Amino acid sequence: MGLLSSLVSRPIVRWLGRQRPPREFPLSDFERICYELKPCDVVLIEGRSRVSDVIRLITQSPWSHAALYIGRLHDVEDPEVRAAIQQHARPLANEQLIIESQLETGTIVRPVSAYRDDHLRICRPKGLTMHDGQAIIAYAVSRLGTGYDVRQILDLARFLFPWSILPRRWRSSLFRHNVGDATLTVCSSMLAEAFAAVQFPILPLVRRDERDAVELYRRNPKLCVPSDFDYSPYFEIIKYPFFDFSAHSSYRLLPWSQTNPIDAAGADEEPRAEN
Repeated sequence: MGLLSSLVSRPIVRWLGRQRPPREFPLSDFERICYELKPCDVVLIEGRSRVSDVIRLITQSPWSHAALYIGRLHDVEDPEVRAAIQQHARPLANEQLIIESQLETGTIVRPVSAYRDDHLRICRPKGLTMHDGQAIIAYAVSRLGTGYDVRQILDLARFLFPWSILPRRWRSSLFRHNVGDATLTVCSSMLAEAFAAVQFPILPLVRRDERDAVELYRRNPKLCVPSDFDYSPYFEIIKYPFFDFSAHSSYRLLPWSQTNPIDAAGADEEPRAEN
């Protein structure tokens, strides 16, 4: 039965993972982003696959994927953690590396250059100590090789829908016992667990008790989605657009080609002359 399930699911996974061609001009400056990256930065990725479209629809956000930047191999202090990275990949000495969970591959380490053609954003944890940063990286490395939890994505989708419009058997079972497989993960959940290991907040639940004192509660990491890092007040947002007007003295001096706007669909057409 397991083999049959695998044979059926494999083409579906390939179909979901198929990517559209990149934009002719990306929205972000990849070279500047690479220069800016520091270990434990969360890299948000818009994504170009069908599963990216599903995640964007579920989360109502442009960000469909998140990866943890761990730096170059020599940036990892613990020799055992470095050895574990080398067991799963053969990175070049100067390659900038990320850890991520992908639908087709599970949790892997690979160069950030894999996303050269994508729209990216950096989310940097504010005030994170170097010691805790290495602990976060060690946790993420410990998850290398784990599979991708497709069921969790479906469960999260059911959780986000109003209960009243779903049959009971379709409602989220995210908080029930023995749901899913503890050896499976998704990209943002794995990162949330890594930051939770050092008690670094992403989007904690804040409430007041009966004495009007503020209480903080850690949210279930399985509820974390990529956009939570973008919304979080505990992460600094760093973005470098492909065309940065800060290089000019004023945005009014941008080299616009014409005064009339054009539709996005017609961007590749020749601009019409003005009367």
